[in-house]
Amino acid sequence: MSFGRTRSVTLEGLDGAVVDVEAHLSGGLPAFMLGGLPDTACAQSPNRVKAATASIGRSLAQDRITVNLSPASIPKNGSGFDLPIAVAVLAAVDLVPAARVADTVHLGELGLNGEVRRVRGILPAVLCAARAGCTDVVVPEDNAAEASLVPGIRVHAVRHLNDLVAAYRLGPDRLDLGVPESATRPVAASRPVHDLADVVGQPEARTALELAAAGGHHLFLLGPPGSGKTMLAERLVSVLPRLTREQSIDVLAVRSLLGVTAAELDVEGVPPFVAPHHSATQAAIIGGGSSAVRPGAISQAHHGVLFLDEAPEFRTGALQALRQPLESGEVVVARARTAVRFPARFQLVMAANPCPCGLGFGKGIGCSCTPLAKRNYVGRLSGPLLDRVDLQVHVPAVSLSSLGSEPGESSASVAARVAEARAVQAERWSGCPWQLNSHVPGAFLRRGTRRLGRSVTADIDRALDRGQLTLRGYDRVLRLGWTVADLAGRVGPTRDDLGTALTLRNQGPVAA
Repeated sequence: MSFGRTRSVTLEGLDGAVVDVEAHLSGGLPAFMLGGLPDTACAQSPNRVKAATASIGRSLAQDRITVNLSPASIPKNGSGFDLPIAVAVLAAVDLVPAARVADTVHLGELGLNGEVRRVRGILPAVLCAARAGCTDVVVPEDNAAEASLVPGIRVHAVRHLNDLVAAYRLGPDRLDLGVPESATRPVAASRPVHDLADVVGQPEARTALELAAAGGHHLFLLGPPGSGKTMLAERLVSVLPRLTREQSIDVLAVRSLLGVTAAELDVEGVPPFVAPHHSATQAAIIGGGSSAVRPGAISQAHHGVLFLDEAPEFRTGALQALRQPLESGEVVVARARTAVRFPARFQLVMAANPCPCGLGFGKGIGCSCTPLAKRNYVGRLSGPLLDRVDLQVHVPAVSLSSLGSEPGESSASVAARVAEARAVQAERWSGCPWQLNSHVPGAFLRRGTRRLGRSVTADIDRALDRGQLTLRGYDRVLRLGWTVADLAGRVGPTRDDLGTALTLRNQGPVAA
C-alpha cells in the first residue's frame, strides 16, 4: 500500500482541531515533502522522522514521500506532529496496518534514536480529541499522567517508536499498550502551607480578606512595608474552597501549554497563586509571544489568585490590560492572522506602599518623598482599574500592642465560614450562569428580583448622586453588600451591610 493516514491535534491556545495526517508514497527522486501550514518546529519533522525510522530498521532515504496535514488551511504548531507523521508514513510503507492506525490520535516528538519524547499541551489536545469523538490516543510516557485525566478516552503510553510498531503488528484487534501504573497514580504536589493565624493584628484587613474569599471579590491593600500585605495575600488561597476536578482540569490545561510536569499535577487541589515580578512585560502578564501565543499570568491564575506586589511598579500597559479580563473572565490575544482566547477568571490582589520610600504613613516624619512623587506613585494605578476593585483597605503598621494580643483565627476557621457563604450563594443563584456574588451583573441586582429597597440603598444612592461612586462602583458595592450579608447569615443585605461595603471600598489611594 502506498497511502497511510492517522490523526493528531493542533492547538490554537486552548482550542484545538483534529488533524488528518496523510502520507503518500510515490515513484520519483527521493524526497520528503510536508504541507499543511506547518510552523518551523513542525516543518523540521521530516528530518527527525527519517532518523527515527532508520533506527528501527526501515530507511526512508530512497523513498519519495508526501505528507499532508489536513485541513491544510489551519496552522500546525510544534513538534508533537512527529509521531503521527511517522505512523502515517509507516502505514504507507506497510510496516504497520493502515486500517488500525487510521482512527487513533497520535501525539509526541521523536528523538533521532526513535525515542518518543514529551510535548506541551497534551491535556487540551486530548480534551479536544475526546470532544471530537476519538476513543484512542497514543502519547509519550512522560505525558501519560496528564492525558489520563480526561474521561472517556483510552490513553496508550509509548516510550519508543519500535514499541509502538510492535504493538500495532502483534496486537489482535486493537492497540493495547496501556498506561504505566506510576503514570496513573495521583500526585500530591508539595506546596508550602500558609495559615492566616500567622498574621499579627490587622482585623480590618482580615475581614476584607474573608469577604474577598467568600464572594470572589478583588482586593487592594495599601500600607507601609512590613505591615503584612504580602502575608495576607499569600493566605487568601488557604481560605478559598478547594478546586473541583473540572476546575483543576481547566487550570492544568493552561499549565499544560507551558509544559506541566507530573510532579506539578494536583487534581482537586489548592487554587493557583501566581505572583509575577513587577518587571514582567505585558505579554508575560496578559499572554502573547512572537511565534506561538502562550498564556500569561492571568490565565495561569485561572480559578485562583493573581497577586501584584508593589503594584505601582508594574508597567502601565500591563496594568491597563487587566481591565477587560477583570470584567469578562477571559482574555483574547489578537494577532494579524489569528485571535487566541484564554480563560482568566481570577481574583486580583494588589499591594502598594503609601509612597515610593514607603515611610509616608502616620505623621510621615521619615518620608523623603515630594508631594509630586507621591502623586505620581499612586497615580500609576488608574481610576478605571481601581474602579474594578471591590475592596480597597488600609493596612496600618503593626503596633507593639498587637504583638502581645492573641493570635487571630486560623485559615481552617475562616475557610469554614467562606464555604458556608459560598453554599448560600450557589443556592441563591442556582439556575443562573453565575455562582458568586462578584459575578452577578449589576443590572440584575438593580432591576431584577433581588432589587433592594430605597431605604436600604440610601447611602450608596447618595454617593452615586454626589459623584463619589461610578455606576460600576455602585454595582460592586451592591455585590459586596450581599457577601457581607451572607457571612452574617442574613437573607439579604441591610443598610449597615451596604455601609460596610462602601467603607471597605473607599480607602484606596484616591481617598488617601
